[in-house]
Amino acid sequence: MTFRHRLATLEDLPAIVAIYNSTIASREVTADTEPVSVESRLQWYHDHTPEKRPLWIIHPAGGDEILGWMSYSNFYGRPAYSGTSEISIYIAEAARGKGVGSYCIEQAIAYAPRIKVHTLLGFIFGHNKPSLGLFGKFGFETWAHLPKVANLDGVERDLIILGKRVA
Repeated sequence: MTFRHRLATLEDLPAIVAIYNSTIASREVTADTEPVSVESRLQWYHDHTPEKRPLWIIHPAGGDEILGWMSYSNFYGRPAYSGTSEISIYIAEAARGKGVGSYCIEQAIAYAPRIKVHTLLGFIFGHNKPSLGLFGKFGFETWAHLPKVANLDGVERDLIILGKRVA
């Protein structure tokens, strides 16, 4: 399967939130423990500007079905870090394991220099082996291991920060 992406629009926000919320119950992908609302994500959406921190919707090459989304986000919020961006990838359940994640990382790496990003980061739970493997496949390395920093239903979880210099 081949894919394409486009900039997200406000009309995509309900689908973005639905995909995000579908990952919460697994306790593997996000530190949110309750579903989020579209309204609660409005500022987050507006913080993703096309020229600096785009938010992309992923489709099959020949269709309009939303398979997932990918975003670039600021790291640490200080000007000296403007060349570093966290990337987040969320994939609809039916589209997982079909190459969408690989497509997203390939595109994120290729596009980063156009938005003056030289370093990409991924923040991934230590028990999320599929995501760790995906990022590792593209040369991301462990830059930090934060042991037991998240508490998910009484289980303490590690956070791994993966990084890659891309420009």
